[in-house]
Amino acid sequence: MHYLKILLLPLLTIMLISACAETESTTDSETEEWIDLFNGENLDGWDLKIRGYQLNENFGNTFRVEDGLMKVRYDEYETFDEKFGHIFYEEPFSYYRLQVEYRFVGEQLENGPGWAFMNNGIMFHSEVAADMELDQDFPTSIEFQLLGAEDGSERTNGSVCTPGTHVVIDGELRTEHCVDSGGPTHHGDQWVTAELVAYGDSLVHHILNDEVVMEYTNPQLEDGTPLTGGYFALQSESHPTDIRSVRVLNLEGCMDPDAVNFKTYFVKDNPDACVYE
Repeated sequence: MHYLKILLLPLLTIMLISACAETESTTDSETEEWIDLFNGENLDGWDLKIRGYQLNENFGNTFRVEDGLMKVRYDEYETFDEKFGHIFYEEPFSYYRLQVEYRFVGEQLENGPGWAFMNNGIMFHSEVAADMELDQDFPTSIEFQLLGAEDGSERTNGSVCTPGTHVVIDGELRTEHCVDSGGPTHHGDQWVTAELVAYGDSLVHHILNDEVVMEYTNPQLEDGTPLTGGYFALQSESHPTDIRSVRVLNLEGCMDPDAVNFKTYFVKDNPDACVYE
């Protein structure tokens, strides 16, 4: 019996180590690796373009970082005068989940457009900031529209707008500039989490506080060219906005289970990204 114990102990140890390694590998492959695009300290990694100004000329200190927040402000403006602005993350993505925590604060700048009251947006599958013309209002992109409302009023949030682009909803090509999501109203200065899920040029979801409010397919340029990916941008349209967090989960990567960087949540395979021991 003593001899049998001596034989069994090493075998049990090997089995335990193997089981632990398998569990660790499984856990690692399922762990979501979110990337923070905003560091809470500065605007490193971002480019900005304001209508009428050169790339990265931050007129009026429109985009700034204070108290750990990315802030859109107009206290140094005398009048808005259609100075629509956008701040772009420096890298493009194609298949991803993007989360933005935002809120509207304060009063809209005087002479801002009526429709821009408590209005911002996540521009995605966008052209790069450097390609925008000097007096261009909006980048060619798809917009996940972010709208707020005063207490006592109703205003749909999470609609889609399409500057220079189109989408397909329920099998129908939609060519109007904006299509209503029918999403909920978000009042006052409450924090809202907007999540965008995009699968290249196929499926797109708009999500607000974990509620799917809109789904469409086939994002494309006005000439029908598919939009497979692009850049992210947040807007300045005359109403002060706070951004607390911007983060992305890349859904494109190595889908080979034998690779050390395999992830179960990837939906688009990139064999060139695979790493093996």
